[in-house]
Amino acid sequence: MISVLKHGLVVLCIVVLTACSESPQLTPISKQTTILAFGDSLTEGMGANKPTTESYPAVLEKLLGIPVINSGISGEVSRDGLIRLKEELDEYEPDLIILCHGGNDLIQKLGKAALKQNLKQMIVAAKETGADVVLVAVPSFNITAKVPDLYYELADEFQIPIEAKIVREIETSPSLKADPIHPNTKGYELFAGAIFELLQQSGAHSVQ
Repeated sequence: MISVLKHGLVVLCIVVLTACSESPQLTPISKQTTILAFGDSLTEGMGANKPTTESYPAVLEKLLGIPVINSGISGEVSRDGLIRLKEELDEYEPDLIILCHGGNDLIQKLGKAALKQNLKQMIVAAKETGADVVLVAVPSFNITAKVPDLYYELADEFQIPIEAKIVREIETSPSLKADPIHPNTKGYELFAGAIFELLQQSGAHSVQ
């Protein structure tokens, strides 16, 4: 009986760990997929030697082999991003949105509740069009560089993939930054690689 119980517990632990490690699944990418990388200066590529070719969307485009629209605007806060995203959903009709926003809200201390609500409305607006969403978490720009819980809560609520480590890793590594906030060219390479890996884990990277 004890042996059977132990076996059952082992199986249960494996199932639980497997479930926790799996990322929510996305629609496989094809040559016809429209990908929109939406955000602020971290998306625009500020800090890279040549943002047009070394931003994370530009590097991700090379990794995927299909275009990635860089829709990053430096200095943008989430309330303005929400308005802009709704306009770009109509303009580009994206199939997949990589959402990396909130850094300026955190720097300006505009309030995490407001940031969460704005990001939530962005996700809802995207999903209402049928687009998949990948969320990229941004850490607080202080000594702890802790990722606010709101990013994890939104990813859980909407069951969307989240990349919650790479921006924090860059922000806590001086060798990966061009200035106190923005990645350098190497930092953006790692950023793109992390997103590429998440897309693979989520079943999206299957270009046909």
